Amino acid sequence: MSTPRRFFIDCLAADCREVWLEGEEFVHARNVLRVEEGAEIVLLDGSGKEYSAIVARIEKKRLLAHITGVNAGEREPRAEIYLLCGALKGDKTELVVQKATELGASKIGVFNSEYCSAYMNENKLERLNKVAREAAKQCLRSRAPSVEYFDDFTTAMKSAEGFDCKLFACEFLGRSDGDMAQISGSAALVVGSEGGFTEGELGIAQSLGFAGISLGKRILRAETAAIAMCALAAFALGELK
Repeated sequence: MSTPRRFFIDCLAADCREVWLEGEEFVHARNVLRVEEGAEIVLLDGSGKEYSAIVARIEKKRLLAHITGVNAGEREPRAEIYLLCGALKGDKTELVVQKATELGASKIGVFNSEYCSAYMNENKLERLNKVAREAAKQCLRSRAPSVEYFDDFTTAMKSAEGFDCKLFACEFLGRSDGDMAQISGSAALVVGSEGGFTEGELGIAQSLGFAGISLGKRILRAETAAIAMCALAAFALGELK
């Protein structure tokens, strides 16, 4: 038996028994997935709950679903992982957002830096959040991580305040100040864009509590480094066991 299709909706009231699915999620349900009346689906409101439902009626621009049950999602990460990644060229940022979501990132920040040559606008940011939602549905998460953009590097680093472990991957660092294998609690991870970081940016990050780390002898592509850091952090925090 196939897994019921999953769709994001607005936050539901506790006593809600039926809901309309509209907009892009309806278009995807009707035109792409060919959902029909009587089909079982799962509705996600971003709270961590999963609402079992039956499609009761399909109209031209929306469908009505009757809620049959509610459960807490079982696949959300216990540890909080915050990925901060420099904006990347082309669709590479989308790849990073997709894979970070699959690996359990709870929050994703995309930032501008001195050597960054990619640009961001509202449409691109909305696209990144859509990628996160689609990835969350694919890997059966109950929440999609929010994606935020920071035009200022220092503001981006300050957004990680309060995290237990803060690691800053830097390609010119001779020796790591932190140990990825020893992290615990919540973790904020920073990876640069294709151009990397300046000495000044490393200094700003260190002044805000980040430990500089090396990712080995080989120079990794920015998207590879971001995905690898998420995977290593998820493993160290017990999310891949």
